[in-house]
Amino acid sequence: MVKNIKVIIPAYNEEHSIGKVIAEIPKFVSEIIVVNNNSTDNTAEVAKKAGATVLFEPKRGYGNACLKGLEYISELSAEAEKEVKPDIVVFLDGDYSDYPSELTRIVAPIIDADIDFVVGARIKNLRENGSMTFPQRFGNKLATELMKLFFNSKFTDLGPFRAIKYEKLLALNMEDKTFGWTVEMQLKVLKKKFTYVEIPVKYKNRIGISKVSGTVKGATFAGIKILSWIFKYSFKK
Repeated sequence: MVKNIKVIIPAYNEEHSIGKVIAEIPKFVSEIIVVNNNSTDNTAEVAKKAGATVLFEPKRGYGNACLKGLEYISELSAEAEKEVKPDIVVFLDGDYSDYPSELTRIVAPIIDADIDFVVGARIKNLRENGSMTFPQRFGNKLATELMKLFFNSKFTDLGPFRAIKYEKLLALNMEDKTFGWTVEMQLKVLKKKFTYVEIPVKYKNRIGISKVSGTVKGATFAGIKILSWIFKYSFKK
């Protein structure tokens, strides 16, 4: 019986959305960890008021924020007198584009079928119009087609809403500090032959402007990072 599920939410300037995200996360989650990624607004204050554990990561980058959350979980587990390691870690964005209540569906394959890793797939008929920009759609299609070609992958999305067994997550030895975090995780899952599934999820227009797809610079850099991880693992023995 899974009893300990922790959620990590990287957040940069999400004061208008983070409270809504936290409020809709199912109550069975044992801890919500918001990593304030050097925000210049009131993200940290709003998250703390909403009941989340708030960490501060001054080095900007999606991966840096996620790694900070994992470091916190690891240190908490090491310092406690009794076992407090989570069974499952869920990653969720702080922009309110996902539906946090669908976390129940995201973790179900791990709990019910002993699957190692689950990705929330933002399929077309469940996406709100305009919720994914052309660079996002193109990047997802290119990345997942390349993973299919090189690794016989069945992934169709690099969706940030995802869940993984904690022990499997540690085994991945995650390292990317910016936009390559999601594809790195999926590539390493494939390499290690962990079991995985995708669960179709709803997706809506985010609150505020995306720091990645909302700018040409961000979209370009994210695309380069994603492709570099794929080609790195394609030729790695």
